[in-house]
Amino acid sequence: MPNTFVVENKIKKFNKTISVNGDKSISIRWILFSSLASGVSTATNLLVSDDVLATINSIRKLGIKIVLKKKYCKVFGKGIDGYNYKENLTINAKNSGTLARLLLGLFANTKKKIKLIGDKSLSQRDFKRVIDPLKKFGVIFDSNKKNTLPLKIIGSKILRPINYFENRGSAQCKSCVIFAGMRTKGRTFIKAKKSRNHTEILCKFLRLPIKVKTKKNFDFIEVNEVKKIKPLNYKIPSDISSAAFFIVLAALSKDSKIIIRKVNINPSRDGVIRILKKMGIKIHLKNKRIYKGEKIADIFVKGSKYIKSINCPTQLNSNAIDEFLLIFLVAAKAKGVSNFRNISELNQKESKRLDWGAKILNKMGVKTTQTQDSIKIFGNPNLEVKKKIVIKDYLKDHRVFMTSVIAALSFGGKWYIHDKNSINTSFPSFLEILNKLN
Repeated sequence: MPNTFVVENKIKKFNKTISVNGDKSISIRWILFSSLASGVSTATNLLVSDDVLATINSIRKLGIKIVLKKKYCKVFGKGIDGYNYKENLTINAKNSGTLARLLLGLFANTKKKIKLIGDKSLSQRDFKRVIDPLKKFGVIFDSNKKNTLPLKIIGSKILRPINYFENRGSAQCKSCVIFAGMRTKGRTFIKAKKSRNHTEILCKFLRLPIKVKTKKNFDFIEVNEVKKIKPLNYKIPSDISSAAFFIVLAALSKDSKIIIRKVNINPSRDGVIRILKKMGIKIHLKNKRIYKGEKIADIFVKGSKYIKSINCPTQLNSNAIDEFLLIFLVAAKAKGVSNFRNISELNQKESKRLDWGAKILNKMGVKTTQTQDSIKIFGNPNLEVKKKIVIKDYLKDHRVFMTSVIAALSFGGKWYIHDKNSINTSFPSFLEILNKLN
């Protein structure tokens, strides 16, 4: 089983300083914005993963030159309307929901029909949430009854500005509408439930005609037509979603310490830090600074002897949406019962992550009760796994694989975790960095 990863021993105490890969959300967005810019944009520390490579290949198909080297990436933008491509073009977003949904916003005024496809996992995900607002702009779709991939899109020459209420906390849906609004004459208004805001930060840094008013539970965004984007040179910060695996590994490893350098701690993404602090995990942020609108810091974590259970505040859900599988592992070792509510969005990810979170814990001997949008975890501070566990058939969801590895190293047992190459989606160096901790 060459693509199966086997873990037979718990990790030993460690004290290390590491760096993780560049931020995936920013890497994808940087390429998309740079493809619309007038001139050459350069990035360093770009994440080179399957999702980002799918983004590069998609933009190349649209007639934009991209040079990818080991230390940098250059995008040769041709302006806001610079895409040039053949009739009936097919774009493959592979596994990336971010890429697929944002591209549809970019294609809102395409004059030629484009077919969008993806892998098995992405082809099961809901696109109605972006199809509906784009239809209000005047975009035409040829899609199946389930509104899943594959689908065909034909843009409108005259897009109508819309009012859009994004109530799921989905940055992908919000960003899709922002990109469509950028191509529309008139003002598009968005009321959006709190979610990650990298698109808005890039718009502000690029001085685009997009205004954001932040309220307690919602953001109000006004999008005006964009006629020109300047080139964007960027040093991509490290991804907090990648750092989270090592934050949790250190937290669950008695007397271990780790420093993770130059991590993006954007407040719309730092939910995992805030939740774990509430559970008693010792986390400190050092060398805090602002880079092109994004907050960056070195993250210090020390293994905790005592972990508290939590009634997780629902307002932190969107800020930690990609890290809940890991947070569930911490709850498994907490004293008492932890409750997580309003998290049905987890089952709209690459796999049904809420279901998989419960499956992994149950395989470890942890009691859970679950509904469609909640899970209750009965923690055990003395939890040790002493049996064989097999993880497979999870639609190659990279976060299920990596969470399973962290569980095996933290709690013991003999684990057979299939589809090792799934890490290439977001974190190709995951296993390489793990080896450096021993």
